[in-house]
Amino acid sequence: MSYRDQKKYFETLKRYERKFESKEKERYDMLLKRHKDDEDLDKASLEFLRELIEKYHTNRPKPNLDDLFKKPDA
Repeated sequence: MSYRDQKKYFETLKRYERKFESKEKERYDMLLKRHKDDEDLDKASLEFLRELIEKYHTNRPKPNLDDLFKKPDA
């Protein structure tokens, strides 16, 4: 895994830090420190980051704004 991919994971997860459970937050902080020290993360650490992304970062479909301007059917 390249450093750039690792950086994307941390940038994505930064928005969700406040939602983490206590154990997830502790482990995430430890990995973030390693990332800031320019260390490459091992396979298990990257898998943990992927799990956090799957859990918290959901790609929801964007609402269609045209529906707001339609007249309701009576």
